[in-house]
Amino acid sequence: MGVAAAWIVPEMAEFFGWMRALAWTAAGFGLLWVIDRFVHPVCPACSHSHDHDDCTTRLHGFAAPLLIAAALHAAADGWSLAAAKSAAMFSPALAVGIAFHKLPEGLALGVMTRASMRWKLAAILCCAMAEAMTLAGGGFESALAPYLNVHSLHAVLAVAGGSFLYLGGHAVHGELRRSGAAPAFWPALTGVAGSGVLRWFVS
Repeated sequence: MGVAAAWIVPEMAEFFGWMRALAWTAAGFGLLWVIDRFVHPVCPACSHSHDHDDCTTRLHGFAAPLLIAAALHAAADGWSLAAAKSAAMFSPALAVGIAFHKLPEGLALGVMTRASMRWKLAAILCCAMAEAMTLAGGGFESALAPYLNVHSLHAVLAVAGGSFLYLGGHAVHGELRRSGAAPAFWPALTGVAGSGVLRWFVS
């Protein structure tokens, strides 16, 4: 959320103006909301209905939808990161933001995939393949970049910023329901503040 608010949205506002930048950002936010609400959870590692606190059985049948959703999510990450190379000012921030969320995402994906598959090696390989879609998404964006004009690339980055805002809000909301206000908001505010400070130093 901090990366989007402190880096992506202001940079898009310099290019598009605030109204268009906020419109494209809202489009990214709204797209993920629609997918999350009506198609499939955008964060299956934290959105599915299994009760982990009382879990005594394996998550039979959950591996396939989890891995497919994680692969699509990873491809979107790769696309966003590759698109950011055209704007060197905030591409390092995107890289840091994606790296930071990849760590807990990868751990959650590994734990849940292992719980839903019989063999440990198969679970590891499937997780590696799903996360490798980050590279595929970046390659796909690079292949299409020559056919996209600068306005299209900035629109994609603004949509990516909106998706970051949705995923961040989604995570905070889930933690708020599980643990209360302080455990939900303090880490989030720390991340937002850290992004703002980093932006100030880079500027």
